[in-house]
Amino acid sequence: MTALVLALIVGALFALGTFLLLRRDLIRVVWGLAIISQAANVYLLAMGGIAAGTFDSVPVLAGHDAGAPETADPVVQALVLTAIVIGFGMTAFALVLSYRVYEEHDTLDVSELGDHEG
Repeated sequence: MTALVLALIVGALFALGTFLLLRRDLIRVVWGLAIISQAANVYLLAMGGIAAGTFDSVPVLAGHDAGAPETADPVVQALVLTAIVIGFGMTAFALVLSYRVYEEHDTLDVSELGDHEG
């Protein structure tokens, strides 16, 4: 994929996540947070490649110069994999917390929850 396509995808994901984050429904807020988290992961993966001409800094690729294959930095991949797992746990916890709020207050509307007493 070209850099322009990746930039548009990341921008669209951030825009969609922000749009959902600003909604009044608590479930949409949770999904907005999850989408923003995944947009950050896509951004990190897209930017985590090894730049041309820096192959000697990677021990496995040293000495290959122009014949080195295009690879991605494994540290970035490990970071993103960890972020995906943490994001999944955060989303699951937020959905369960939203369900508990619904059981207690019979609404998921954030503005009604702010006005609720007791």
